[in-house]
Amino acid sequence: MAPSSSSAPSLLLLPAPPLPLDPHSLAAAYRPPLTAVFKRLTTGIDLNNNINGSSNNSEPNQNHSSHVLVIAIACPLLTGPVPRRKSVNWKAAQSLLARVYTLAAVVCDELDIDTSGEPGVRSLDPRIVLVDHERRRTYQRNYDGEYEANCTPVLDLAAFASTVHPWRTVFHPSTESGYELLSNFLQYSEGKQVLLQNQLVAVEGGITMSTSDTPPAAQEDFIEGRDVVCLGGTFDHLHPGHKLLLHATALLMRIPDKDAGRQAVLIVGISGDELLRNKRYAEVLQPWGVRAAKVLQFLSTIFNSASSSNTGSSPPTSTHSPHELHATFRDGAVLVRCVNIHDPFGPTISEEAVDAIVVSGETRSGGQAINDKRVEKGWKPLEVFEIDVLDPHEADEDGGGPQTNGFASKISSTAIRQRIVQGRVPAPVATPSQ
Repeated sequence: MAPSSSSAPSLLLLPAPPLPLDPHSLAAAYRPPLTAVFKRLTTGIDLNNNINGSSNNSEPNQNHSSHVLVIAIACPLLTGPVPRRKSVNWKAAQSLLARVYTLAAVVCDELDIDTSGEPGVRSLDPRIVLVDHERRRTYQRNYDGEYEANCTPVLDLAAFASTVHPWRTVFHPSTESGYELLSNFLQYSEGKQVLLQNQLVAVEGGITMSTSDTPPAAQEDFIEGRDVVCLGGTFDHLHPGHKLLLHATALLMRIPDKDAGRQAVLIVGISGDELLRNKRYAEVLQPWGVRAAKVLQFLSTIFNSASSSNTGSSPPTSTHSPHELHATFRDGAVLVRCVNIHDPFGPTISEEAVDAIVVSGETRSGGQAINDKRVEKGWKPLEVFEIDVLDPHEADEDGGGPQTNGFASKISSTAIRQRIVQGRVPAPVATPSQ
């Protein structure tokens, strides 16, 4: 059964960012709409009150559930002649994700909004998706009358609008480009979901300026997808840093046709509970099963699975072994394996058929250690891709730098656990590991 719009996430459509991608110009463009939407969704001033006939739109949301907000950024990120032969500008994509997640975390800090998804507090779960689109581009239907998904996790605007639904609210900036993007979105989503007028909400727009001397993307920046990619981490109390790492890894995947008889595989090594006993505030660490479920729930949005991401529930899963939790997306063409790892290496040194790994600056040495082990075994080393760091000073519009302690609490599992222990966030109810 399709989820109702009242249980679905909200959508914020953002036009292309300014070019070149300067953090201060990005903040000028995106801070106003992000701030406006975050306020609406965490104070109860939302269309749900209007739909349900409530006239009291000024009361804060008392149930404090963590509402999912999908932030769709429409900009050109793909190249290639046909949908099955597309490549992603991975460097530009992950940089854009890093900067928008940074800005979102800073805004949440300023508004005292929790992003760890714990119940009982003013909470929001922002998830960024990338949509391939250029202004005035037109899209063609395939032989069965549908807009075709391509071989990457980045859908074009027509495929995104026509396949990912329903939405509780669709927000957009009240600018010329914002209204144009909404118009295009509604055109391609026609017949898929009926959106009432009060579900379409214009919010304050920012200022976007691009310069004509922006250098074109180098051909080597476009990455043809890999068949098996991996990453690792604790993924405790999933936060923007985790989301960047997971999304950047997914962007490296080459997704086959659903009837091709093969799958693209994403291996997510998640540290086992026994590895984390000495972590600070370990008493409020989420069990492995909870952490794995949260990872799959987030990836359901990245792989454009409306049925699971739009209900806030986990996608259908299977237990391959006591140490793995699996889920499939894109009609079975993508397999995600959450693996309970008991050492820093996990499947990367027990399975030869892995192509690439994504690391952060903090885990760079771990990637090198993995490749040293693989070379010792006579295997090819993994391609190593490194994501940008989340830097709060980049998103400071005044140039003085925000309070980094508050920002750190949005992107640090340790800081989130500390808040729980200190009573600022209610302790989660323990759930048995899956």
